Amino acid sequence: MFLRTQHVSGHTYVQLVENARVDGKVTQRILHRFGRMDLLRESGQLDAIVAGLGRFSERLIVLGAHHRGESVQSEARRIGGPLVFERLWETTGIADVLRDALADRHFGFPVERAVFLTVLHRLMAPGSDRAAERWKDEYVLPGTERLKLHHLYRAMAWLGEVLPPCEQVGATPFAPRTRKDAIEERLFATHRDLFTNLSLVFFDTTSIYFEGTGGETMGHYGHSKDHRPDRKQMVVGMVLDLEGRPLCCEIWPGNTTDVKSLLPIVDRLRTRFQIGRVCIVADRGMISRDVIEEIETRPDCWYILGVRMRAVKAMRELLAANEGPYEEVFPHTGDRKRPAPLKVRGVILDDRAYVVCLNDDEATKDRHDREAIVAALRDALRGGDTALVGNKGYRRYLKSTGHRFDVDEAKIAADARFDGKWVLTTNTGLDPRATALAYKQLWMVESIFRSMKSVLETRPVYHKCDETIRGHVFCSFLALVLRKALEDQLAARHWKLEWNDIIQDLDRLEDTAITVDGKGYVIRTDPKGTVGKVFQASGAAMPPVVRPC
Repeated sequence: MFLRTQHVSGHTYVQLVENARVDGKVTQRILHRFGRMDLLRESGQLDAIVAGLGRFSERLIVLGAHHRGESVQSEARRIGGPLVFERLWETTGIADVLRDALADRHFGFPVERAVFLTVLHRLMAPGSDRAAERWKDEYVLPGTERLKLHHLYRAMAWLGEVLPPCEQVGATPFAPRTRKDAIEERLFATHRDLFTNLSLVFFDTTSIYFEGTGGETMGHYGHSKDHRPDRKQMVVGMVLDLEGRPLCCEIWPGNTTDVKSLLPIVDRLRTRFQIGRVCIVADRGMISRDVIEEIETRPDCWYILGVRMRAVKAMRELLAANEGPYEEVFPHTGDRKRPAPLKVRGVILDDRAYVVCLNDDEATKDRHDREAIVAALRDALRGGDTALVGNKGYRRYLKSTGHRFDVDEAKIAADARFDGKWVLTTNTGLDPRATALAYKQLWMVESIFRSMKSVLETRPVYHKCDETIRGHVFCSFLALVLRKALEDQLAARHWKLEWNDIIQDLDRLEDTAITVDGKGYVIRTDPKGTVGKVFQASGAAMPPVVRPC
């Protein structure tokens, strides 16, 4: 039943109609004719009809009273983020895995709720864990009302606690197996089926420095990728599958080198994740001759690794030789939204397969950068050469003539051979094109680390216990799992939304508690921006506009 208008002889009439099925067809049956719309408006009868019908609609009564200022407002709290990420928390299986792990434990507070609160805080308002206790008061988060800061720390310590000796099989040489390792493996097993393919995984590491001493054993001085050699740090490794989904993270002392970390990851994937065949794709820092030789002795273990071209004599000779033809993978288009230009060629050197990759845009940039440095170097030499030796950019193009320094033209020519190129080594048997494309996907891990450090604010780390430090990092890992799940569901619908827009729009969806004529109600604000698509993609249910409380 609904109202409709009908145009007759230049006039508009208002009618009350209903849909009825007659002889198998749906037709509209007129129940009442109210008259001409212009006359109804002039006489005020149209407003009287609408007001009269509104008396029987609690929603219209409440909204009308609220808009007229006749309601008493008590509080407004945000609901968008909790509803969406609670749904993903359940559908990804994280909630069930945590509940199972807690089944035989008896804490005096809801640990699963404390972990969810910490993870949601990383997604919605990244910052110090200390802020989460106060932050939650602005959100509707059932089950977290009585949680205090020490509960959040205790939950993180549970995630990072060391497993008993009987569960230490598969531990890396740098750190024992902890609760978070078992949770990662259970999560993977939850989603694994006959079609799960983990033949190709991506691995990279980063360093995260501490504001304090860095726990009992985690904090060490090492190669800082944050350029903070003055701070103790830990090393965090991340493994992603072919689709970019985070599989597991490793948390090691800060003096663990990249070269030592690759083989333990291979071992864990094969033993703890029960993967028969694995191909590791990793960056140049992971490679050493000993590592490659060790991997090649293991059955069903492949690798695609970057090569440090300037540090390996064979690579310098390879690039100095006659290169031969390249195969074009992506042409040069000048469009930043399209893949960067890429050419590849395969080379066999000392019975090992290599792939030389060339990006013409990067080659042009490298050439221009070098020309600018050399031009500045020539000008600086006219004013004296002693101070130039301390400049790393200048020093690579200098030579000593006995009493002074001069520009080394041979070094400039040798450096030009590296313009826009990188070299891969592999034992997969893949053709050069497939090898290069697989390696280019390694940017996903680097993007994850940028999100982990900036968007999700894993720093600053003030915790003093190893268990809490591991739990702190693992909460960021779980936040990345939820973020990736939401992005995948949006991509499945061909919706590309900016992450900052998603968070800001979700934060604008609120529940407001009001009182009208002594009765309590909750009014939901209208969804704006990306909210509708995010709710639809995640499968979260949008609450009614008005509901009693």
